[in-house]
Amino acid sequence: MAGGETGKLRCAVLDDYQGVALSTADWSPLAHAVDLHVVRRHLGDEDAVVAEIGDCEIVVAMRERTPFPASLLARLPRLRLLITSGMRNASIDLAAAARHGVTVCGTPSNSEPPAELTWALILGLARHVVEEGSALREGGPWQRTLGADLYGQRLGLLGLGRIGAKVARVGQAFGMEVSAWSRHLTAERAAEEGVHLAASLDELLETSDFLSIHVQLGDRTRGLIGAPQLKLMRPTAYLVNTSRSAIVDQDALVQALQEGWIAGAGADVFDTEPLPAAHPLRTAPNFLGLPHLGYVTRRNYEGYFQGAVEDIAAYLAGEPLRVLG
Repeated sequence: MAGGETGKLRCAVLDDYQGVALSTADWSPLAHAVDLHVVRRHLGDEDAVVAEIGDCEIVVAMRERTPFPASLLARLPRLRLLITSGMRNASIDLAAAARHGVTVCGTPSNSEPPAELTWALILGLARHVVEEGSALREGGPWQRTLGADLYGQRLGLLGLGRIGAKVARVGQAFGMEVSAWSRHLTAERAAEEGVHLAASLDELLETSDFLSIHVQLGDRTRGLIGAPQLKLMRPTAYLVNTSRSAIVDQDALVQALQEGWIAGAGADVFDTEPLPAAHPLRTAPNFLGLPHLGYVTRRNYEGYFQGAVEDIAAYLAGEPLRVLG
């Protein structure tokens, strides 16, 4: 790999919105070989990405904030090592990376932060936390909403993987009945978590007071929750999505909130991120949205960026770590 004028390799760290990439890891082992270039703003299109990092041999990407499809990889001929935080990134075309001689590596991550944030959304919706907190700060009416109970209510989980199982255990601690469904979920797996296995997606939708999504995005889950499915939910029910935006039809969700098909919804993921200022979800009734904070915790970031340092050092030593694809 050829270096720049300094003889060092140029490494871009993308989408460091909070400016913490350098403080959450020890980058000093790379100082002799790598020049770091931290990009704190989001690069909105491929032209902007190429202009910013076209001279870089190494790129560290934060989750799926900046996609790397085949069309972009073809415009980055110097790129040789692409690191993603976590061990899965659907926005990187791994086959195209291989064709262009780009090694793609992942980093350690943990499932606690998204599970915890799921409950922040559920509780925020159930007890109208944002609305009541804002009223208190602004001198508005004292107690103007009626909260929804968790105890004795049914928590429905679309998916019972690592995150879904953690969410289930918290629901059980609240005294909720918990049911789950996904195409590959077995009765044995559900029983291991003390969870009722719903017979179908329709049953899960019809019987849940709170529905939380924890399946991976794929061809069979894209658009899985659309208008027909939202209409199956109870008008007193809440939907929470901390998985992937495309699992839920965004237009249908807006309509469901505007027309009162469901009591409310919370989401930490969106079709376009950052969410456009004029997006209808920003003003939809009974919607609690967060700017994709599910994985944004100090411990996760320390794992991501220290893992990136390890990946770069291993690659330079000719022994790549955590190779994807």
